[in-house]
Amino acid sequence: MKLKQRMVVLCAVLLLLGLAKIFLLDGGEGSAASRRDLRAFRKMESGLSLPRGARLTHTLQSPWEIASQWVGPREVYPEETPELAAVLTSLSTARIERADVGYKGTQLKALLVLDGAQKVVFKPKRYNRDYVVEGEPYAGYDRHNAEVAAFHLDRILGFRRAPLVVGRYVNLRMEIKPVATDQLLSTFLMQSNNTCFYGKCYYCRETEPACAEGEIMEGSLTLWLPDVWPLQKHRHPWGRTYREGKLARWEYDESYCEAVKKMPPYDAGPRLLDVIDTAVFDYLIGNADRHHYESFQDDGGASMLILLDNAKSFGNPALDERSILAPLYQCCMIRVSTWNRLNFLKGGVLSSAMRQALAFDPIYPVLAEPHLAALDRRLTGVITTVKQCIEAQGPDNTLIEDRMNLPHP
Repeated sequence: MKLKQRMVVLCAVLLLLGLAKIFLLDGGEGSAASRRDLRAFRKMESGLSLPRGARLTHTLQSPWEIASQWVGPREVYPEETPELAAVLTSLSTARIERADVGYKGTQLKALLVLDGAQKVVFKPKRYNRDYVVEGEPYAGYDRHNAEVAAFHLDRILGFRRAPLVVGRYVNLRMEIKPVATDQLLSTFLMQSNNTCFYGKCYYCRETEPACAEGEIMEGSLTLWLPDVWPLQKHRHPWGRTYREGKLARWEYDESYCEAVKKMPPYDAGPRLLDVIDTAVFDYLIGNADRHHYESFQDDGGASMLILLDNAKSFGNPALDERSILAPLYQCCMIRVSTWNRLNFLKGGVLSSAMRQALAFDPIYPVLAEPHLAALDRRLTGVITTVKQCIEAQGPDNTLIEDRMNLPHP
């Protein structure tokens, strides 16, 4: 066979292989990776519905001990968690032993200690479910229900990097004030027969308290990560400046990702792919406020990017803030496992799974229908972006095989 003919045959074979990879990873089931990811997806589906009022049985461990043992360098909870419903039920019902102002931050929160010395973060309700937050994509107060919804989306996507969150109703007079510190008590006030508090934070003001309906306040509880896993804070490489007229480098430099790839911890290990996973996650929930992120300390870059503080989400269901996806479309790479999971969730499967997962929560309905529809619409946008990368540079350079155990020097 002549050299020219051989080259034509070789190009044809390579083209077919590339097309086959796209087909198999575009919701197909032919490759080993796809079959493995499909099994994980079916396992997630089977455990998505959580029974209400579940209690721990056949164990002497507390729910806090069980949740603490789940945490590892690459996950907050494992793939199979038969005790999850019981742990979340305990979060939503355990006696509150102490209440204090929240830790440092810009938004109102309270730090509670539950029976058994378990710390949790309480974020109060600020908006009704159908309220639309206008303005910048990071505008408005924290949304407590967004924390609940984001946790369950983390389950559905198979990331397992978000701390456990559940909705809860608390009686401020009976459950909070008797065990509150003087500092927290000093921020309580009454408005139109409703008990309110404004706490202590950068933006906390006496003129802008969070108010209960009478004495009953709706909120979210986030389980504090174990003290044996101290956190390290990082500036997000795609963070915003939050200054009018001043752009961050990534907002004008389309080659910015190449510079990021040269900086630790993004030059090796799983961190850059975690950032891209997080961009997908944040785009789906409409979170444009991840200016920093946390990992576990002294990890050499191998720790997961922990999906903490997701309350600036689900503000405007009509707004699809594409800039959140900058890590994805500038780096043009994504984990094969993430790509497969996204394809399994298209065609309305994502919103259906969210409805199923959120039906368990005490503050159900957690999301208004327009937000659920927005999830499906934004998912289509993510998939379109990845396909554009595949068309531009091929599947081998776009779809990265990484089962959360990339080698790190």
